Amino acid sequence: MDKLRLGIIGMGNMGSGHLGYILNGECPRIEVTAFADIDPDKLKRASERLPSAAAFDNADALMDSGLVDAVLIAVPHYDHPTIAIKAFEKGLHVLTEKPAGVYTRQVREMNKAAKRSGRCFGIMFNQRTNPIYARAREIVHSGQLGDTKRLVWIVTNWYRTQAYYDSGSWRATWNGEGGGVLLNQAPHNLDLWQWIFGLPKRIRAFCTIGKYHDIGVEDDVTIYGEYENGATATFITTTGEAPGSNRLEISGTKGKLILEDGKLKWWRLKEDERITCAECKNGFVWPESDYEEFTAPEPDGHPEILNNFADHILDGAPLLAPGEEGLNSLSISNAAYLSSWTDSWADIPVAEDVFEEHLAKLCHSERQTKKPPLVSEPAEKLAERWKVRW
Repeated sequence: MDKLRLGIIGMGNMGSGHLGYILNGECPRIEVTAFADIDPDKLKRASERLPSAAAFDNADALMDSGLVDAVLIAVPHYDHPTIAIKAFEKGLHVLTEKPAGVYTRQVREMNKAAKRSGRCFGIMFNQRTNPIYARAREIVHSGQLGDTKRLVWIVTNWYRTQAYYDSGSWRATWNGEGGGVLLNQAPHNLDLWQWIFGLPKRIRAFCTIGKYHDIGVEDDVTIYGEYENGATATFITTTGEAPGSNRLEISGTKGKLILEDGKLKWWRLKEDERITCAECKNGFVWPESDYEEFTAPEPDGHPEILNNFADHILDGAPLLAPGEEGLNSLSISNAAYLSSWTDSWADIPVAEDVFEEHLAKLCHSERQTKKPPLVSEPAEKLAERWKVRW
């Protein structure tokens, strides 16, 4: 097989954007042979862009067509696991948009289906392709930062206007998205948090509903996490603050990292701080350190993940973002919601029965409002919107 035959399920903003990358020649080993959407207008627009691809009005018909080797799932969040499980059962490879799902139980079932099928499973965590984050992960995981102490991430530049939330009926709803900033914008950051620093053991969080917008889900969040080794993490995000910040600071016993303005700044202590603290006879000494700075061009992460997905299937290249790891960031957001709903600590793994009970009540009580259909954006605008934006 020289090319991967891909079917795109969901031709809204994300699906049409991914189609654009492929049509622009940015993914030479991928051929879109089919797409599906329940909206006739979106399907019509996709067919006008790529008349050679088969068009289906439902995902099942596409997956049963025999025209695809893999599917890219770009539909509302609740349907990610449902469609993925069906695809695995039909022997297809799966690349899903983030988040992996809305609640951890359905994502665990999706992961089990992937393992049973033996098919490739990837997730669109495109910010993992950024060399700045990859370098930070390498430093932490190699032990060069020593024992981890603290992570502090202020990522408040996910600004969105009210028009954004009014642009689609599923946006900013418990029934449609399953949440707000934690389920739509911040999954990238939550993934990088755990990818670099690991999963906390428990969470205390404050998720404020409609603080800056007329919406029924959270648009302002503060999370505090604790780790088995005593390390802590603080994570602050919102869609209602401008100009906002994106600053990640990680400290360990051997130094500190700061990721901001497209740079990784590294202070490397010449001696482990714990040794200095215990053995130094001077009570006011400042540990000596060397300073390094790392910069690198930011790639367009979406085609990078698409190409890596194809290379994995065709050549066995390691996946940058294995789909099974989508459970990790979702565990953080589920625990944050549960903590906020119950005004208490929430453990990881999450108490799934309790979480689902609270979510069901929110979905049941949610007022339904009619919103105009969302107009798909060109791939160029999509790429700009999902850059790290330091």
